Amino acid sequence: SVFDEKRYFAGGDHCPVVEFGKDASAGINICEDIWYPEGPQRIQALLGGAGVIINISSSPYYAQKIKAREDMLAKRAKENSAFVFYCNSVGGQDALVFDGGSSAFDYQGRLLARGRQFEEDMVAVDVDIEKLKHRKRPAAGRNACFCLPKSSMKTIHLRGVTGKENVFPGKIEKRLGYLDEIYTALIAGIRDYIRKNSFKKVVLGLSGGIDSALVAALAVDALGKENVVALTMPSMYSSSGTKQDAEKVARNLGIKLISVPINGVYKKYLDLLKPYFKGHKPGTAEENIQARIRGNILMAFSNKFGWLVFTTGNKSEIGTGYCTLYGDMTGGFAVLKDVSKTLVYALSQHRNKKGGRLVIPESVFRRAPSAELRKNQKDQDILPPYPLLDKILDLYIEKDKSLGEIVRQKIDKHIVKKVILMVDGNEYKRRQAPIGIKITPKAFGKDRRMPITNLFTK
Repeated sequence: SVFDEKRYFAGGDHCPVVEFGKDASAGINICEDIWYPEGPQRIQALLGGAGVIINISSSPYYAQKIKAREDMLAKRAKENSAFVFYCNSVGGQDALVFDGGSSAFDYQGRLLARGRQFEEDMVAVDVDIEKLKHRKRPAAGRNACFCLPKSSMKTIHLRGVTGKENVFPGKIEKRLGYLDEIYTALIAGIRDYIRKNSFKKVVLGLSGGIDSALVAALAVDALGKENVVALTMPSMYSSSGTKQDAEKVARNLGIKLISVPINGVYKKYLDLLKPYFKGHKPGTAEENIQARIRGNILMAFSNKFGWLVFTTGNKSEIGTGYCTLYGDMTGGFAVLKDVSKTLVYALSQHRNKKGGRLVIPESVFRRAPSAELRKNQKDQDILPPYPLLDKILDLYIEKDKSLGEIVRQKIDKHIVKKVILMVDGNEYKRRQAPIGIKITPKAFGKDRRMPITNLFTK
């Protein structure tokens, strides 16, 4: 998956226990150590007598991971009869987001404290070490010492202060709901990618469709309206509805909208290529020229003003290759790269409710998705309906199901096979796409790594 530590770090050979006085000692371990029942915390509690386990972590986010994480921490606290303090990193790093939510559990696995998600926070909680004198010590399991001898124990003595008064009762921040959690993660990923890479403003193509509208809203919420610029680049195939909706979204968000019509440039391209394309019907090549003109214009603004280009494609499109290389894939950061089309709609509705007004117009939700690269074009001319497509993609990509296993979900075999071939045949496009924010357990990039040259899939 995304864990590359072994490329850069050597594994440790000690499980340190820090003594803070006669009756207080803490075992310290790192991140994934604590996810395994027979990990270092077992040695620290069993051999070192640690009554407190401190885990310092950089746990990459995906939707609802905090629940699985806290269930695991509660289990570790109970099975080791130790207080567990879990301190998690927060913020964005490339495609990853770290969601904070640091927490503390008592030796019976009960939650004592939880910090805020996706924000830096300070949480203080006192625990009564005296209660540990009568605790049931953890038993040695079959693999209790993690294949390490007793000499792996390392005790560090520190002068400390222990008290019996509960000064800090701790606080328990409420966990974010499913959509709010994902939306907040996307904001955190955007904000830190921009800030930590020394950008100030971003630019995106605002088509009047649902994807670009959501990206614009996320960018404004993360960076402020003054730091977001949108370009509308209509062609002869752009409908009046999408033009009007692009203007409405920009107006509702308070962002600058620049109109750069591409008809003239597109006609120049067609005239230039006419002698070479003679005798061939117009098709995908002519359609994609428009997308590449738009990508070129966005990059021109980026080069001139130092703005980072946000792409607006979603996981459903990138997964099936329903996107144009060097066209709508052009940019520095793919905000929705791990967000399916159906989730795009849900997050857009969530943003409207959260803001208390229709930032994204209802007409955007009602309109059938279209790239508008030819007359009367609809996404469903090539793709299955998005709810069905996203179900297949979830089974194939997230859950690693085979063709036969997916078909047994009562889905048409020909549709499943078509989608799988599209996914497998477009790995070369994804390899050249900008990075984007991970919000699922298996995002494209470091999570799902497939060879481009793969005869087996053919």
